Amino acid sequence: MPSPFPNLFRPLQLRHKTLRHRLNFGAHTANMSEGGLPADRHLGYYLERARGGAAMIVVEPVPAHRTAVLTRGNFRHADDGVIPHFRRITDACHTEGAVMIQQIYHVGAHGDWDNSNEANWSPSGLPSMHDMDGSHAMTSAEIAEIVAGFGEAARRAKEAGFDGCELMAAYNALIEQFWAPYSNRRDDRYGGSFENRMRFSREVLERIRKLCGEDFIIGMAISVEPLRPDVLSLADQQEIAAWHDARGLYDYITCGTGSYFDFTKIIPPFVYEDKLGAPFAEGLKQAVKHAKVQAESHIRTPENADYVIASGQADMVSIVRGQIADPHLANKARGGKAETIRPCISCNQMCWGRRSRDYWISCLVNPSAGREFQWDGDRFSRAETTKRVLVVGGGPAGLEAARVAAERGHQVTLAEASDRLGGQFRLAGEQPRRAQILDLIGWYEGELARLQVAVRRAMPLDAGEIAGFGADAVVLATGSSPSRTGFQRALPTVASIPGLERGKVAAVEDVMRREVRPGPRVLLLDDSGNWRGVGTAWALAEKGHEVTLITADALVGRDLIRTSADIPLRTKLHRLGVRSITDSVVVEWHGDGATIRNLLDGQETRLPADLLVLSTANRADNELVEALAGLAAPVHAIGDCLAPRHAAAAIFEGRRLARSL
Repeated sequence: MPSPFPNLFRPLQLRHKTLRHRLNFGAHTANMSEGGLPADRHLGYYLERARGGAAMIVVEPVPAHRTAVLTRGNFRHADDGVIPHFRRITDACHTEGAVMIQQIYHVGAHGDWDNSNEANWSPSGLPSMHDMDGSHAMTSAEIAEIVAGFGEAARRAKEAGFDGCELMAAYNALIEQFWAPYSNRRDDRYGGSFENRMRFSREVLERIRKLCGEDFIIGMAISVEPLRPDVLSLADQQEIAAWHDARGLYDYITCGTGSYFDFTKIIPPFVYEDKLGAPFAEGLKQAVKHAKVQAESHIRTPENADYVIASGQADMVSIVRGQIADPHLANKARGGKAETIRPCISCNQMCWGRRSRDYWISCLVNPSAGREFQWDGDRFSRAETTKRVLVVGGGPAGLEAARVAAERGHQVTLAEASDRLGGQFRLAGEQPRRAQILDLIGWYEGELARLQVAVRRAMPLDAGEIAGFGADAVVLATGSSPSRTGFQRALPTVASIPGLERGKVAAVEDVMRREVRPGPRVLLLDDSGNWRGVGTAWALAEKGHEVTLITADALVGRDLIRTSADIPLRTKLHRLGVRSITDSVVVEWHGDGATIRNLLDGQETRLPADLLVLSTANRADNELVEALAGLAAPVHAIGDCLAPRHAAAAIFEGRRLARSL
């Protein structure tokens, strides 16, 4: 049977190693270290991707120097004590056939004093784009110290069993800061002319080759941001790549998008198009003659990856979030089972969202990510005793509980009150640009069919019917409903907005279900700061409604900051003409408008509107929990019926519970 992805799954020679194919798991900060050492969480995380078929794994960056520490979870710098701990990971992953690379980095001016407790070292002392700190312009002796630091980090990587290292110049890290005239304003031998600006990277690369020898892969990670050509344009990066390539200084170059100047494209959320980085990789491939080129950045699927290879845009492809979501993506695609790949929805909530708060990363659709060492990877052991399991509710919590219970061999029935699965998660998927959620729900439907789960749609159950079912275990995943009170966190003593009884009030769920006619002017009260409110505002504005969004927060989309989606979201709302009123609350609804109070000065104004839309906290639909308290079979509540939260909590609780049944 011919391969469905014949271009992607061809071997590739990379210096002294042959990659089994061209789909890699690229560098990213998992932030899982304990005391600066990779421990069981790291081992489980990378081993699962090696078992899943990734050809090359680039382990997250180790700081090149004490001034390079960026996160709480960074590995120890300048410490040979890391070697045996990394050796556990490289040995295990080599056994599974993966080529192992370690990234080494220094972000220069953009460091984090809170974690490093050191001044940020940079070529010319420019301010950080990470926070409000300035940086220290390095002396020649300090540059030599950093060069030595890179070399020693690479030497430790080789002794730990890595097949090579990858240096991070991307996103305007230190190496790029030397390359770019914007950030390199030196007048010594490291600045000025093009050759001088290349001197630092040349010295680093030559040092690594001297210490690590010929049988050691060296890569370079770069990024391109076409909206900021004043920093480094694609043409600049092509010239830089060609210069290094002509001297044989590295074996591959990997190209992403974004930078500290446009952070949102470093890990692009779903608002951006697929294959974002591929055109820039293609430009680099045209510039080099020897080095292999890897494309990354929103190349989400095997179909995307195969196209990139087939079209000649790159020699290799890195899919990171896709292999966090499904660590067996490569093997499934290679084995003709691409339809069983659990899709990433590009939400960034638990990968970048957790990393941005300095936690170890996980995944909304795959809560086993980061817990592989506790949960035996992303697989499920058969239960000792087969049970009849009734899952009530077909939202994300119920879908995951039913799927995992069936994987463990239980006889599962899923009863959903409506005629469609997905619950409020489906409504989210019907907001603009969020159809990846619908893809995930479709994946669940396919998996439930494969696992022979009895799915009963349009089947609301009361307590008596549940008791009469005779299940050995009952899982309540009945979700939550709009409270319809308009409770606002900024007015905690006001239980309900005065005047709601006057009518022309709806919840965001009503709007997305098309159960109301909004009228020309819509006032949307957003007390959540997440996609429930702003996604609905986007949907309304696209349909031509005049939308005014009111929030007590200082900016629209506050909860989206951690996912790097807030800026493109606000840009889109601005272009659609959505008016935003921040630092404000609704103090009364009049049926044809609202009185708004500014929280900064207390001033009140009246805004006319045809409809008030509420994006406020939901209430748990937990009536069945109390009604079934005396049932002989164990009853478990998960997801929003336990407490209304993000989908990540629902899927996590569904998996955790089903693993225990």
